[in-house]
Amino acid sequence: MPVTVTRTTITTTTTSGLGSPTILGSPRALTQPLGLLRLLQLFSTCVAFSLVASVGAWQGFMGNWCMFAWCFCFAMTLLIIIVEVAGLQPRFPLSWRNFPITYACYAALFCLSASVIYPTTIVQFMPAGRSRDHAIAAVVFSCIACVAYATEVAWTRARPGEITGYMATVPGLLKVVETFVACIIFAFIVDPYLYKYKAALEWCVAVYAICFILAAVAILLNLGDCTNMLPIPFPTFLSGLALLSVLFYASAMVLWPLYQFDEKYGGQPQRRMDSNCPNHHSYRVCAWDARLAVAILTAINLLAYVADLVYSAHLVFVRV
Repeated sequence: MPVTVTRTTITTTTTSGLGSPTILGSPRALTQPLGLLRLLQLFSTCVAFSLVASVGAWQGFMGNWCMFAWCFCFAMTLLIIIVEVAGLQPRFPLSWRNFPITYACYAALFCLSASVIYPTTIVQFMPAGRSRDHAIAAVVFSCIACVAYATEVAWTRARPGEITGYMATVPGLLKVVETFVACIIFAFIVDPYLYKYKAALEWCVAVYAICFILAAVAILLNLGDCTNMLPIPFPTFLSGLALLSVLFYASAMVLWPLYQFDEKYGGQPQRRMDSNCPNHHSYRVCAWDARLAVAILTAINLLAYVADLVYSAHLVFVRV
C-alpha cells in the first residue's frame, strides 16, 4: 500500500531524460543550457506575436487564441527568468520543484496549437504580400518556441531513482495534457445548442467538467505543496482519479459520436447536412465542425487518461 505523502515527492522508475541543469539565483542562470533555452523561448514567442500584431493578421476566435497563446507564453517565460535571475525561488508562492516544468508543458501545448491552427485557418487564406510573409514568419517562430518548450520538458522531467516533484513525472505531465485538451473542448462546446435537450450529451459535458476539475485539483495541490490536505492518501486520490476519468471518458467516447453523428439519435453524419456550415472559408467554427473536433479531442483525452492510469502504477511515493 502506498505511503502517505506530505509533499508531492516521488521516486520514479520511468526511463531517463536529459539531465537538469542546476538553477542559480544570479544572472549566471542565463548562461546555463536551461537559461539559454528560456531566452530562446522568450525571443521566439515575442517575435511571433509581434509579427502578427504589426500587420493585424489575426481574426476571429482562432486568431485570438493564437495571439493569446504567444503573449501568455512570453509573459510567463519572462516571469520565470526574472525569478531565477533574482533568486526569488524560495519566496515564490508555488512549488518551484513543480511549477517550471508544469508551465513548460502547458507552453509547449499552447505553441503547438498555435503552430497548427494559425497556418491552417488564417495563413493559407491570406493573399500574397507583406501580411502573409509576416504571418508565415510568425508560424516559424511559433514552431521554434514549441520545440524549445518541449526540450525543456525533456531536460527537466523525472529520471530513474530521482526524488522529484510529481509534475515532473509522466502522470504529472499527462495531467497537464488532460486539462489542456479539456479546455479546448470547452471552447468548442461554448454554444449550448450542441448538447442542450439531450441527456446523453449533457452527461458528456458533465464528464468533461468533472474530469477537468479533478485533474486541475491534482495539479494545484502539487503546485501548492498541499497534498497532505486531502482526507485520503494522495496516491489513493490519484489512482481513483485516473480510474474514474477513464470510465467517464469511455462513456463520453461512445455517447458523443452516437448522438451527434447517428441519424437514429438525431445526429448529422455528414457536414453538408448542417446548413450552418458554409463551403467557403469562414473564421467562425460551425456546429458540425465543433462536434467533430470534440469527438476527436474526447478520444485523445481518453488515451491520455488510460496512459495516466498505467504509468501511475510505476510510481513509488515517499515521505519527506
